Amino acid sequence: MNTTIAWPEGRLTRVPYALYQEEDVARAEQARIFRGPAWHYLCLETELPAPGSFRTAQVGDMPVVVTRDEAGALHAFENRCAHRGALIVLEDAGQAKQLSCVYHAWTYSLSGELISVAFRRGIRGKGGMPECFDMAAHRPRALRVTSFCGLVFGTLAETTPPIEEVMGPEVTARIRRVLEGRKPVVLGRFTQALPNNWKLYAENVRDSYHASLLHLFFTTFEVNRLTQKGGLIVSGRGGSHVSWSAIEKEAADSSYAAQGIRSDSANYRLKAPELLAGWDEFGDGITLQILSVFPGFVLQQIQNSLAVRQIVPRGVDRTDLNWTYLGFADDTPEQRRARLRQSNLVGPAGFVSMEDGCVGGFVQRGVAAAGELAGVLEMGGESAETTDTRATEASVRGFWKEYRAVMGM
Repeated sequence: MNTTIAWPEGRLTRVPYALYQEEDVARAEQARIFRGPAWHYLCLETELPAPGSFRTAQVGDMPVVVTRDEAGALHAFENRCAHRGALIVLEDAGQAKQLSCVYHAWTYSLSGELISVAFRRGIRGKGGMPECFDMAAHRPRALRVTSFCGLVFGTLAETTPPIEEVMGPEVTARIRRVLEGRKPVVLGRFTQALPNNWKLYAENVRDSYHASLLHLFFTTFEVNRLTQKGGLIVSGRGGSHVSWSAIEKEAADSSYAAQGIRSDSANYRLKAPELLAGWDEFGDGITLQILSVFPGFVLQQIQNSLAVRQIVPRGVDRTDLNWTYLGFADDTPEQRRARLRQSNLVGPAGFVSMEDGCVGGFVQRGVAAAGELAGVLEMGGESAETTDTRATEASVRGFWKEYRAVMGM
């Protein structure tokens, strides 16, 4: 890694602020993480419903096309024409028998092979490509593709272990809990622009300590309190995690009031309490589960609001957060309405997550002159391990554990 950043004392409890600021770090991340040995979320299988379906995606700064070929197999390749580098596919999604670049009409199969070059033989014996031109040698870079519970992931690296091994058995079990054996339906999607480095949001979704402190709605309406039943799962590699909790009315004690913080606001009431009306969808009483896979995948269950989030870096201090809201094909009309109501909990103006859209920017601005200093991650100790409390930063330390291993820091 071409950077002079040194990890303070070699410990996970200190994170150099320069990691959110320096261009050379961002360039190294693209090479080592996004084009390196990690699995990156691309799309849902249900978004490729038939042979010929395609969808565009993003892996770091690399545009990607995901396709289903005539035999039903999934493929992913760089959305870059091998001729002059233009995007091959301009639409977000669609149906096609082949894919053609608008610039010079070079055409590709659904698996990414170059199958046609316009005027390859020239005109009336003049011009054209040389006889030695090898069509098979010119194609966009192909990604290895895997699908787990209907989630499609890709990687450029040949050595990346199977995704279930990367996530670990406990995290894979929690994905199966939500998605296995069910047919997802996309209820809506959007992209949220964040004014901060991508790693600040990767930390945020792993940070169970902040959730009921920053998010007034969580605590006021007893959706999520640290005093409730819950815990953290951290994968052995560190980068994948699950934070979970279950609503317990008896957990609404005076603990938050005793802290003298803004998160205790007992005077507020919901004008439409049906917003939080739902059902025990998974039969285990868990009402909140936030799950992440390194580097940028998030699966959300907040009550009956289900969504996939994807973190896409757009610069040192800019990030796109792609949201895809989910239901299932067998939802009843009442269940579908409940999901749509509860979708108001999250997103840029969500009752719960509105604050997440700006707090990363507060950090980005706050550390602008502190590049030689480091943040503190000591809540809950120094480990990056599974625990039965959420008053900890163990899963944030887990992210940095895997980050350091991949980046060679």
